[in-house]
Amino acid sequence: MMKNLAAALLVWGAFMQAHAEVKTEMVEYKEGKTVLEGFLAQDDSLKGPRPAIIIVHQWMGLGEHEKASAQRLAEKGYVVLAADIYGKGVRPGSPAEAGKLAGTYKEDVKLYRAREKAAFDYLKKNKNVDAKQIVIMGYCFGGTGALEAARAGLPVVGAVSIHGGLASKNPKDVKNIKSKVLVLHGAIDPYVPPAEVDGFMKEMNEAKVDYQFVAYSGAVHAFTQKDAGNDPSKGHAYNPVAEKRSWAALEAFLNEVAPVAR
Repeated sequence: MMKNLAAALLVWGAFMQAHAEVKTEMVEYKEGKTVLEGFLAQDDSLKGPRPAIIIVHQWMGLGEHEKASAQRLAEKGYVVLAADIYGKGVRPGSPAEAGKLAGTYKEDVKLYRAREKAAFDYLKKNKNVDAKQIVIMGYCFGGTGALEAARAGLPVVGAVSIHGGLASKNPKDVKNIKSKVLVLHGAIDPYVPPAEVDGFMKEMNEAKVDYQFVAYSGAVHAFTQKDAGNDPSKGHAYNPVAEKRSWAALEAFLNEVAPVAR
């Protein structure tokens, strides 16, 4: 009898695992006449509208790092769109090209925000998405983007910057922030110096934004990215401790602003 029970449990477990697999696909949507190509991840076995997340990529464009995060969050029940800011087929071939391309969006904040709104508008039409429970997050260049989306008044419930830039070309736009904000920062990130951190804190405090700021000791830029190398002296490096801690902080924030009912 025990053998039969064990066999039945194994079969049931295999059945549940098969039906809880996350479905992923590349999807196209538009901002104006520009075709964008994102990565959508969701567990189709879950029924009814649920919270969703937009992930904005780092300066090299949508890649495996964002896709892995999307899959991981979809396994927790979220509908996740790893967005495309640059456009379908537009991917820098080197850091120099990435710097130039990312720089155009940092200068043209209006266009950057429009690309993020296009992702939001696409995602909210998904039948599995609760449009009132969408969070935007991003890495590096995308972390800056997540904050810009909030500053633009995009109706998200949370904005998360992970080793992103904090400065704003339009500081007065802080008045448009309606969401809660989480910043996960490398404490010795040379690309985001203390003066920039101080300016961000002043901006948030004066506007009375509900924000959290977490700095990880020993961490520099790109601390969640394994392809960033392991030499902090270069200004960017993977830090496994900071990565683990920041993911835990992200999950706690999501559970606060947009929890998934399982």
